[in-house]
Amino acid sequence: MQISHGAVAAGFEDVLDLFESFLAEDPNYSAQLSAYHGGVRVVGLTGGPGMAADSVTGAYSCSKGVAAMVIALLVQENVLDLDRPVAFYWPEFGVHGKDRLLVREALSHQAGLPGIEGGFGLAEFTTAGAAARLASARPVWQPGRQFGYHALTIGILMEELCRRTSGESLQDLYDRRIRIPYGVDFFLGLPDEEEHRYRDVLYTAEPDRPWLDPLSLDGLNSNSPVSTIMELPNIRSVRAAGMSAAGGVGSADGLARLYAAATTGADNSEPFLGEDTVRRMSTEQVWGLDRSSGLDNAFAVVFMKPHPSRNFGSHRAFGHEGANAALGFADPAYSLGFGYIPQRAEDGRTPGRAHRLAAAVRRSAAALA
Repeated sequence: MQISHGAVAAGFEDVLDLFESFLAEDPNYSAQLSAYHGGVRVVGLTGGPGMAADSVTGAYSCSKGVAAMVIALLVQENVLDLDRPVAFYWPEFGVHGKDRLLVREALSHQAGLPGIEGGFGLAEFTTAGAAARLASARPVWQPGRQFGYHALTIGILMEELCRRTSGESLQDLYDRRIRIPYGVDFFLGLPDEEEHRYRDVLYTAEPDRPWLDPLSLDGLNSNSPVSTIMELPNIRSVRAAGMSAAGGVGSADGLARLYAAATTGADNSEPFLGEDTVRRMSTEQVWGLDRSSGLDNAFAVVFMKPHPSRNFGSHRAFGHEGANAALGFADPAYSLGFGYIPQRAEDGRTPGRAHRLAAAVRRSAAALA
């Protein structure tokens, strides 16, 4: 008997079986899973005691991939040129050796600005004031020569580039151009009227966490006044503001539908990104040892790219994982949009549950080709 709620299309029964096995082996496991194939939803599953089909919860850095869709629209419409220096659009940024840093480099974690000394207040992240502080900062490595994950500050970079080029906030442009017209159940700024749907992200705090030097690269990357980044979406002010680096809130179907709407269209709509824009945004920019985390990573323009330690898709896939192991991506090789969000934080990367489910979805899609 099926434990989960929802259904899969013919040919995707193996995905259902795998999701069911996770529920059977862990009574505390709660998650949503969604996938679109050729613009049609073929997987829509919810299971466990903590999540309903209409629940929304935090997805952490999956928010970066969502926000990057706004950047992609600006690139597509020639409002933002990836090969211009950031300072062309944002003159105040061009100090301390940052004057030649290209937009594509800044948005692939090469700016050398993983954080600033003193950090940012939670209410500051989505403001022009945060952008001004970041613009005046001295980079911690030579810009454009190395890469290191900008866990929170890449959101500030995206938001200010959007303000400077469109005259509109990234969150407002996302709502107007993407979320509302394409029916995407993912929010960069959760409205009061949707708050009743929110479920706290559950996570296990580290009881004896060693002291984190705020002036280390890891400390700069954690540049906010919280004991752990895992707190962020559970704070109402954070999810209301919708910081584009880590404050997004939504459902797995919201993530899957977004990536489908962008690349294949969803439910007979035309894709909102052209193939050339997808190519420009999803071409890998950096791969190797991440200067900030010490782990291997690969990035396109904002988006994560698959590699052996994060093997979520084909070489053409692009998306983003969250700190709780949430995952959203498009895989043009298989005409897929994919979304997965657990309620309790779990292990990400390969071979986490998200990646095992992603492999099952790809395998099913390949068998239908």
